[in-house]
Amino acid sequence: MRIHISHETIYRYDTPAKSAIELLRLTPRNHDGQYVVRWRIDVSEDCRLEPHEDAFGNLTHTFTADGPLHELRIGVEGVVDTQDTTGVVRGALERFPPRLFLRATPLTEADDAIIAFAEDAALAGDSPLRKMHALLTRIYESFTFDPDPTHPATSAHEAFALKRGVCQDYAHVFLAAARHLGIPARYVGGYFLRADGEVMQEAGHAWTEAFIPDLGWVAFDPANGISATDAHVRVAVGLDYLGAAPIRGVRIGGGGETLAVTVHVDQAGRQSQS
Repeated sequence: MRIHISHETIYRYDTPAKSAIELLRLTPRNHDGQYVVRWRIDVSEDCRLEPHEDAFGNLTHTFTADGPLHELRIGVEGVVDTQDTTGVVRGALERFPPRLFLRATPLTEADDAIIAFAEDAALAGDSPLRKMHALLTRIYESFTFDPDPTHPATSAHEAFALKRGVCQDYAHVFLAAARHLGIPARYVGGYFLRADGEVMQEAGHAWTEAFIPDLGWVAFDPANGISATDAHVRVAVGLDYLGAAPIRGVRIGGGGETLAVTVHVDQAGRQSQS
């Protein structure tokens, strides 16, 4: 499938900022399931984008924008060809052994409630793969998608207590449960082509990958109750959201910041629905 993506982030300041330093994880890279046809990053200010790779092998760019900044716009646009690999991820750059992804973080620590939930879900499977599918289904059926009660720093146990949240919350709960069961799991940030034809989205998407013996890394999307398909565009991985966040940065000065994000994901060549 050929997927077209446009993603714009706009920061506005009531009091102009003196400068801003930003780290972007907004560029997908090739693996057996996807090929980047074209990709472009645009920044509203006159600055130099410095390309790097982070510890996990994610493609990153950093820049410093000098003020006064009343507004800062960061946009990406591109086209990616994807193939359905039934969720199995091959050909991706791997910097660390899978056991690193057993490590808990403040956002993915399992409390007693998540431990009980994970162990109960695991009873439905007699292999690591079946346990992960059971966990995927159980989270999907137990949670309500709701963008209001959580934020990027919401932990797995906070989201689990609410049984509500967005895709990153579903992912954090999955990671906490999988790691408790002794299965390495990591956070994935990217984009998702919705099956209902809705192309305008308020943010990118998040899912997980778990390491399954004899298969390797397998992608699970608990917010949609499925393994990843050719509708998923993989951009960055990490131990949790903070390690794969699309934009992180700091500003000097300024006040009254507001943030607006617009994401457009569509199948290239398909007529968009209005």
